[in-house]
Amino acid sequence: MVIKINSSVLSISAVCIRSMSTFPSLPTAVAEFVSNAVAECEPAKVHVVTGTPEETADILAGLEKEGMVKKLPKYVNCWLARTDPKDVARVESKTVIVTRQQRDTVPIPCNGAKSQLGNWMSETDFQKAKEERFPATMTGRTMYVIPFSMGPVNSSLAKFGVQLTDSPYVVASMGIMTRTGTPVMEKLEQGVEFVRCQHSVGRPLPLKAPLVNQWPCNPEKVLISHLPDTRQILSFGSGYGGNSLLGKKCFALRIASRIAKDEGWLAEHMLILGITNPQGVKRYVAAAFPSACGKTNLAMMKPALPGWKVECVGDDIAWMKFDSQGKLRAINPENGFFGVAPGTSLKTNPHAMDTISKNTIFTNVGETSDGGVWWEGLEPPSTGITLTDWHGKSWKPGAATPCAHPNSRFCAPASQCPIIDPLWESDEGVPIDAIIFGGRRPEGVPLVYETFNWRHGVFVGAAMRSEATAAAEHKGISTFSNCHIIIIIYYNNYYNNINEKYKNT
Repeated sequence: MVIKINSSVLSISAVCIRSMSTFPSLPTAVAEFVSNAVAECEPAKVHVVTGTPEETADILAGLEKEGMVKKLPKYVNCWLARTDPKDVARVESKTVIVTRQQRDTVPIPCNGAKSQLGNWMSETDFQKAKEERFPATMTGRTMYVIPFSMGPVNSSLAKFGVQLTDSPYVVASMGIMTRTGTPVMEKLEQGVEFVRCQHSVGRPLPLKAPLVNQWPCNPEKVLISHLPDTRQILSFGSGYGGNSLLGKKCFALRIASRIAKDEGWLAEHMLILGITNPQGVKRYVAAAFPSACGKTNLAMMKPALPGWKVECVGDDIAWMKFDSQGKLRAINPENGFFGVAPGTSLKTNPHAMDTISKNTIFTNVGETSDGGVWWEGLEPPSTGITLTDWHGKSWKPGAATPCAHPNSRFCAPASQCPIIDPLWESDEGVPIDAIIFGGRRPEGVPLVYETFNWRHGVFVGAAMRSEATAAAEHKGISTFSNCHIIIIIYYNNYYNNINEKYKNT
């Protein structure tokens, strides 16, 4: 559904939106959200995303026409995007939490030292920053309205959101990473609560300066802000997935950690897998590692031991809650994989390689002359095949710079994974029997060790550290940069949930 806006009118009314034929009406709360954003951002038109394959094909065709993506003929419906080199990863230093009191979010270090546990912004400073960025930021562009669900639409653990964005790349990627479109809109019509997500690349038209790689972004003004009290996310200036796919870290971990605290459940930076032993006994395990530390490879493991089987529920995020019987259950709130490409290969993760062979968006990887992709860790290309690096320049092995950016990504549907677990979309979630905490620590600590009990496990997880990676700057328990309540409250929520059910084990 597309709504054209007269250039002399800077807002659209709920009545105008509700008259559209594709959706006979938008829910009142959604219509109000869209109308207010239109008045502020001044887009040329509004498109309400339906999530159909035909719509997605049109979005990708438009991206190709603009030069933002390139079709990869070696695969089925796969695409390559190259970003501005200044827009390649999450920006923790410009990711903030907005609350009335700083102590609601982060501890206040003595002598004015900077907290390592998050970035707080006052409501006054946020309002000023917002007013410097969002007014008229979508001039000349289309505002896309994306209704989405985190988790199976009918699950009691699912949460809903509406993202507004001026990036068709985000629309295509959100269609993979979340459940979007009409089924979600039907839930919103029933009056379910939703997180309000607003995103802009920050480059209104006509452009005042040329783009790099046809990738619109405004790196000097990047700000990813979270308002947990009002369940809002506002992201400006970046088109990179971690900053612009607001259902991912922004919602599924940052805002969700606050919702989980309020409602008594856990939002965790964890993979979920099912493992079956040779005797046929199956257990589900959740495991927390920071980004770029092996979650995807473990979630899709191909066991070397005879008789063992691993099946994947999710590779990045777990929402966990105790059911009425006292069993910890978990869902993967995502619908796709947004994995780090370098290091992924037929040797390290053959199932991931199968997963990304179709219907995948690659970002900042290398390109082969026969229409494929390449990155460090893959086998050398066949004789006669040349390589182009993530900057779009000719590249040869041994060059001083890598062919693929260290944080280059693939975005692929989870349903394509050859070992996807039969219960990965279960409304009730899967029963969790064990939790693993890990990270990148090549020396100084044992490779594997078991805690004494569940409570001790929370303590050990809280005390862990990991080396910096291309996707994360540091931190233990794998979620510091993604937790938007004061960390001691987060630990207390974790401890209370675990201790209540496992106090004697």
